[in-house]
Amino acid sequence: MTHLLKKKGSAYALIPLLIFIFTFLGAGIWLNDFYALPAPVAVLIGIIAAFLMFKSSADEKAATLIAGCGESKIMTMCLIYLLAGAFAVVSKATGGVDAVVNLGINTIDVAYFPLGIFLIAAFLSTATGTSVGAIVAIGPIAVNLAHSSGVSLPLIAGALLGGSMLGDNLSMISDTTIAATQSLGCELKDKFKINLFIAFPAAIITILVFFYLGLNSDITAVAIPTGGFEWITIIPYVLVIVLALVGVNVFSTLIIGTLLAGVIGYFGNHFTLMVFAQKIYEGFTSMTEIFLLSMLTGGLAAMVDKAGGIDYILYQIKKRIKSKKSAQAGIGALVGFTNVAIANNTVSIVITGGIAKEINDEYALSPKKNSCNT
Repeated sequence: MTHLLKKKGSAYALIPLLIFIFTFLGAGIWLNDFYALPAPVAVLIGIIAAFLMFKSSADEKAATLIAGCGESKIMTMCLIYLLAGAFAVVSKATGGVDAVVNLGINTIDVAYFPLGIFLIAAFLSTATGTSVGAIVAIGPIAVNLAHSSGVSLPLIAGALLGGSMLGDNLSMISDTTIAATQSLGCELKDKFKINLFIAFPAAIITILVFFYLGLNSDITAVAIPTGGFEWITIIPYVLVIVLALVGVNVFSTLIIGTLLAGVIGYFGNHFTLMVFAQKIYEGFTSMTEIFLLSMLTGGLAAMVDKAGGIDYILYQIKKRIKSKKSAQAGIGALVGFTNVAIANNTVSIVITGGIAKEINDEYALSPKKNSCNT
């Protein structure tokens, strides 16, 4: 710890990073939409500021930027994003998302509708790696069924949001999970186990509350419109979860899942081989923003690090750390405050991942625990 505390770094070097954060934040507040300004453009503004402010030659700054963009963990993260996008799009094209939703809706008693929505959202979000995707897929159906059955709409909305967030936390192909595990160098299954330990008690309490509400419900049963589905289209989701849990390499897991979904889609006449290839590419392009964001943020972080900005943050944090617990709390606070500033989980993790990793290693903390902390 002592040798690192001697590196006080430079607060001045943080200005390009702050320009990125406050550009993104300012645009979100001004436009009342934090997704109006693409995050990669905000990062680019920070990179331009770094080129103008830092004193080394243009060639040296360009070399630092490129080295940061191409850093092995950043590239690993980006490739996983692409494969996760391909799997999500191909599986959806086979009818997998509709199958999960219809399976749940077809088996739900109206009195236990909130419980069913919670469980469907949790599974779908875990399988697809996106809480937003689960909400978008289930939301319209949930609202219509709430109106037709008389179930409380706020309760249904809470069940949908809670289940989606639970699944996103447990998913091993979520962009936040990928960013956290790659930044701290731990296995996806290890993060899943720790997340499960944290989330499982809350999930059990939620399930019991929804079950109790259903058991004591005085809602009159109504005919709920049901839709057909094919069981086989759900298999790729289950397979990806199982393979990830048993420790199969994430690249292999996603490739196998995508190929299986493709085979099911082809023989089920959902698409031709050419359409299958197009869906894979569609999945790649769906991850363009997070791909570019991770790559460019890695480059900006490398420039800020070389100028002493990261050393300054580490110095300020470490001189306040008194124990392993405070070190862990420091990592959580760092990511939390960054997230408050830019309102984006993945961006926050990418920005602070390197700092979190250094603190984690310096104090011999558990990477899998801190991957949940980020």
